[in-house]
Amino acid sequence: MPQTYRPLQAALWMCGSITSFSAMAVAGRYVSQVHSTFEIMAFRSLVGLFIVLGLGAASRRLGEIQGARLKQHFFRNLFHFTGQNLWFFALAAIPLAQVFALEFTTPVWVILLSFAFLGERLTGSKIVAACLGFVGILVVARPDFGSLDPGLITAAMSAVFFAATIIMTKALTRHESIVSILFWLTGIQLCFGFVALVLQTSIAWPTLATLPWLLVIGAAGLLAHHCLTISLSLAPASFVMPIDFARLPLIVLIGALLFGEKADAFILLGGGIIILANWINIRGGKRVAAAAAN
Repeated sequence: MPQTYRPLQAALWMCGSITSFSAMAVAGRYVSQVHSTFEIMAFRSLVGLFIVLGLGAASRRLGEIQGARLKQHFFRNLFHFTGQNLWFFALAAIPLAQVFALEFTTPVWVILLSFAFLGERLTGSKIVAACLGFVGILVVARPDFGSLDPGLITAAMSAVFFAATIIMTKALTRHESIVSILFWLTGIQLCFGFVALVLQTSIAWPTLATLPWLLVIGAAGLLAHHCLTISLSLAPASFVMPIDFARLPLIVLIGALLFGEKADAFILLGGGIIILANWINIRGGKRVAAAAAN
């Protein structure tokens, strides 16, 4: 599958991913007091699989699904399933800003792993963007690294698993369509979810109160990966992922409005640093694209 490099289009698709992941975080917070992380993941995958099959059938693209790289899909989704469960656990344990701050070490891991495993070149703008973005995140959230809070630990661990997932997704976009990637994403993780549910002593089934939020998690999670996969097909992973830093100021605002989580002047300072990081990254991507076209 031919690769393109379109940084502006990739950035726009990442905006869709940012919005969808934020919606999923809000929904996850609302249902976390009723459902375990395994239940949330199982219901999310079930909803997502129905959406993939329905849209794939409507657009006559189910024929794009292939099993030639099933081993890659299996390990990609094993890493993602693990990271997502850790992330949902952290959502219920610590403020949203802290979850996202620790999750946003993912781009730092992505830049390092994409250099090691995808052969992507480390440019000065990528390094500066990653470093500035991480500084902005620390300014906004100021996580207490001296505490061994389980929520902080699981949020930090989720970042490593998400980075490995992104690297594998980027590799798969070189050979497979988005329909195929999303089918195996929802199908394999649904199997993981069912196995995890069997191991539970009891299952909390959806209620009238939690069902709408579980549907939001399923739809938003799928849309987020759809946007992310397209973005990764349009630009290098080390360019795409620092854009995700913009999700932090958004979730801080959402946390303050919906859950009464404290926001202060540091949010504005950190948000400005994050915006600057993204501007540097996008400008660097445009220069690379222009040089490649000449």
